[in-house]
Amino acid sequence: MSEVATTPRTLHRPLMPGPSRMPSSALLREFTAHRKTLELLRQTELACDRFVSRDLLELLHADSILDLAPGQNVEATMTILFSDIRDFTQMSERMTPGETYAFINAYLNEMEPVVDAHGGIIDKFIGDAIMALFPGAGGANAGLQGAIAMIDRLGPYNEGCARSGRAPVRIGIGLHTGIVMLGLIGGQQRTEVSVLSDAVNLASRLEDATKVYGTPLLISEHTLYSLSDPQRYNIRFVDRIRVKGRHQPQSVYEVFDSDPPEVREGKISTRVQFEEALAYYHLKAIDRAQPLLEACLREVPQDQPARVYLDRCLRFRQTGQHEGTGEVGSELDWRDEFTVGESTIDGQHHELLDHMNRLGHKVAQGDRSGTDEIMAFIGDYAHFHFETEEAMMRGVHYPLTASHVHEHRSFVERYQRLAADIAAQRSDPLYLGFQIQLFLFDWFANHSTKTDRHLGRFMAGLHAHGAHDRH
Repeated sequence: MSEVATTPRTLHRPLMPGPSRMPSSALLREFTAHRKTLELLRQTELACDRFVSRDLLELLHADSILDLAPGQNVEATMTILFSDIRDFTQMSERMTPGETYAFINAYLNEMEPVVDAHGGIIDKFIGDAIMALFPGAGGANAGLQGAIAMIDRLGPYNEGCARSGRAPVRIGIGLHTGIVMLGLIGGQQRTEVSVLSDAVNLASRLEDATKVYGTPLLISEHTLYSLSDPQRYNIRFVDRIRVKGRHQPQSVYEVFDSDPPEVREGKISTRVQFEEALAYYHLKAIDRAQPLLEACLREVPQDQPARVYLDRCLRFRQTGQHEGTGEVGSELDWRDEFTVGESTIDGQHHELLDHMNRLGHKVAQGDRSGTDEIMAFIGDYAHFHFETEEAMMRGVHYPLTASHVHEHRSFVERYQRLAADIAAQRSDPLYLGFQIQLFLFDWFANHSTKTDRHLGRFMAGLHAHGAHDRH
């Protein structure tokens, strides 16, 4: 076999100008252009952060706005804050459009860092109004602390207003805690990240109600029960309001930590008288409410909510018109909206509501027979019921378990205090009956229709998905 000499083949193709062959001036221009592009992308990303908060993106499990898809959403428990400048329309009438624009930006520039420092996320600016979100189980604490800090920040801000000849700024803030849907809303050409929930509507309603009572900060009972330590703050019951779309009236509470020291101390010393007066007013016992309100105002003439109620008492005497929600003093009847859809939970709820109604009736009538046994049953049964629910939540990996369990713990603590007051008979039966209405009935109605029904829908979804998989 003869050997055949082989010669390597040479590929004849044009040489491409690699980096080593590129003229230095062209390489420099390409490098400069690349660097400018990177800087532009960085600045664009920073600009996007000003329109869509990176904190919101994290809640949506997105690294950037490029990761967001139409309709993307998550459910979460949040505390929603609404704030608004009082008498802003009158203030703006004295300004040119340019002055109004500069004023709004100066004010918002003061408030934004306060919200941010307390873990809040500004969802949107609505003219002079701010809507902010405080997510998670600790959102109620962070939101309330942030709201107090916003009001406190007005002190030094208004000093600057005085030096420049402008009128001082007053604000109203409403806080409510609830389950919200956070995600992308909008159409094909324009979308934004925002929250949807009736919880948002209630927070807005509370902000608006601060005008009625002449106080800067109101919170819902759900926010009150979501606080880890309510005793840390100065809080008192101020009214019950009806909210569109909700059957059960909502209890509203004033937080007066930011009041001037002398007013704050006066409200603390008269808190028992004030809350008893409000209970008597709502029960239409005007002869008992009015003297207590007059006593509160003698000690604290600046107590605006007390003045509002004294005026209501006087109008009632003149016209017979009672400005209340109307259901106080009656039993809480079972409604279809209380049905969760899990037979075990619904059966226990029926039993609890029956005993709550029996307790409320006996206490309001001053009937001591059997109240100790009913109170003990409610305490023990609630504990058993909560354990049942919590075992269900853990079994199905319910995503909102932490906030749901916190509501249970809050109920137990509050119920123990109420049971101690009833057992000790430290207060008038009418007032204790009102406290049962304010706590047991409202808590049952709101917890069942919101928190428990959400759990029921979650479990129904799992059942439906499991049935689909079997088929």
